[in-house]
Amino acid sequence: MPTPTKKITELLQRPEVTTDLLQIVKSVVAATAAWWLSNAILDSAMPFLAPWTALLTVHATVYRSLSRGAQSTVASAIGVGLSFLIGNYLGVSLWTFALALFVGLLGARVTWIRDEGIAIATTAIFILGSGFDSQQPLLLERIIEIALGVAVGLAVNLIIIPPIRDRQASRYVDSINRRMGDVLTSMSDEFSDSWDTDRADEWFRETESMSDELNTAWQSVRFARESRRANPRGDLRKSLNPRVRNQAQSQAEETSYENILQRVDEGISHLRNLTRTLRDATYAEGEWDDSFRREWGNIVKDAGRSISDPDSDVEPVHERLDSLARALSDDQHLPTASWPLYGALITSMRHIAVVVDDVASAREAREPNKG
Repeated sequence: MPTPTKKITELLQRPEVTTDLLQIVKSVVAATAAWWLSNAILDSAMPFLAPWTALLTVHATVYRSLSRGAQSTVASAIGVGLSFLIGNYLGVSLWTFALALFVGLLGARVTWIRDEGIAIATTAIFILGSGFDSQQPLLLERIIEIALGVAVGLAVNLIIIPPIRDRQASRYVDSINRRMGDVLTSMSDEFSDSWDTDRADEWFRETESMSDELNTAWQSVRFARESRRANPRGDLRKSLNPRVRNQAQSQAEETSYENILQRVDEGISHLRNLTRTLRDATYAEGEWDDSFRREWGNIVKDAGRSISDPDSDVEPVHERLDSLARALSDDQHLPTASWPLYGALITSMRHIAVVVDDVASAREAREPNKG
């Protein structure tokens, strides 16, 4: 039984947990540094503006930080300008404060600053709510403080290990493959003896759960692609090591996580179809052919081992399925009514076998990209 220390160690080794902890550290460092600079260098009367914008700027990817940082700067500057116009010409009162929020929230709907547009309204709250008369001569300084916070947030995100999420995406792919392999192994064990509709329903629910995990994997892959944009970590590795650059280019042409997930999705679909066939087979009349049951069960077990562990040593599944189909076609004693069912099982496994081979090949191609 794993000890609490081992469980904590395993938890901390998960890519998503490591990334989240790193994100917390970066946010703390950025906000603290921005607060110190605002106090020590600018001697600001509102030292919370810089750390606030620094927190808004530190996102999980460098590209998103650049994009959101630019939006935060523009939105905050608009908020400062809005506060100046309303405070200077209309004064600060209950209704002008509400007017500033109304205009700010309308501006937040503008498409090109929609992600950080709320900063228009919040900046107006800070400036009008903290005493406009005392802040009016210092509006330029407020913009400088906002720009300082954005700059610090960007700098921290660039310096402190910009993430590349391929490891996390890879973990999801391996997890789904392992679960597919477990289902196939369970099918093989049950098929060698007997099974019922409840067991087939369990396999079906497991394939639906795999589809849910696959959706999460797609999100992780898209995030991984974004994490490479404007990411100096990947560019630095390529510039320092031409072999890494050339290898990355060749592998990008040969395989991608998008292609891998598409193949895994096909595998899940074929596996789901196989579970339906086995569930319907529980209502079929007549005895199973012993030789088919034994050979098909062995093939399914080896396919499960292959897809959960591509390094395992098993005979080629596809060739064995062809051999099984030829043997059955030569069997004069096999009832004609059995062929549709047996053919469906062989065909489903043939499709899964192709996916097994593709996923195994893709694993070898993507292994060096983990990081």
